[in-house]
Amino acid sequence: MTTLPQTEALIVERQNSVLRLWFNRPEARNALSAEIVGDLHAILDAVHADRSIRTLVLRGKGGVFCAGGDIKGFRSGMQGSGDAAEIARSNRSFGDLMIKLNEQPQVVVMLVEGGAVGGGLGLACVGDVTIVEKETRFQLSETSLGIPPAQIAPFVVERVGLTQARRLMLTGARFTGTEAVRLGIGHLLADGAEELEHHCSAVLSQIARCAPGANAVTKKIVFEALRRPRSAALDFAADGFASCMLSAEGREGVAAFIEKRKPRWAEDA
Repeated sequence: MTTLPQTEALIVERQNSVLRLWFNRPEARNALSAEIVGDLHAILDAVHADRSIRTLVLRGKGGVFCAGGDIKGFRSGMQGSGDAAEIARSNRSFGDLMIKLNEQPQVVVMLVEGGAVGGGLGLACVGDVTIVEKETRFQLSETSLGIPPAQIAPFVVERVGLTQARRLMLTGARFTGTEAVRLGIGHLLADGAEELEHHCSAVLSQIARCAPGANAVTKKIVFEALRRPRSAALDFAADGFASCMLSAEGREGVAAFIEKRKPRWAEDA
């Protein structure tokens, strides 16, 4: 079993194959401090190769998902330094986290309630499954602060499409969870915290039926389909298929189907 790093700004809870990560700055509406970003990097790196962990669930303490960047820190830190190169490096490091979270081999489930503003909205866009409470407040507020939504922009565009991304970014429009699901930011809509957890439990049950190694390979295939020419993407997918077919998981899955029983990973879950 993976030894998880100590974290200060995240609460980490493991239950069987599910790792729950709680943003733990409720007094700041879970704004993305350097500590939260660093803790997320450390956890994602630690569990990357651990197939006993099938799902990561991200949620915010205090009934708020994430209020985006730490604006007070921008003024005292970034603007105080006046070093454009250092500011760019700091901003780009959040992009590295977005890439890592987006392509994490485990299934990433986002439970979004209260508010998802700026970077918080960006995080909602990289969930494999994003469940949204219908009254959650969403906004890409960066341009109203005189800055662009720099590192989250590609992920928002990928999620909602170019024309809607332009509208949301250039107007700073405010909208609720109901509209977020219509736009494709979220997948499932919940009426309150209890239903949020009910939907999460149902999704976790679905994930438990899927082989963790096959899910990891599937995510790789999905992203390579966006990067490679069609023929090269299909070659990559064929190699992944062959590897899974000959793996212990693949042999167990085929045998379980023929023998009309659950595969071992479903029983373990």
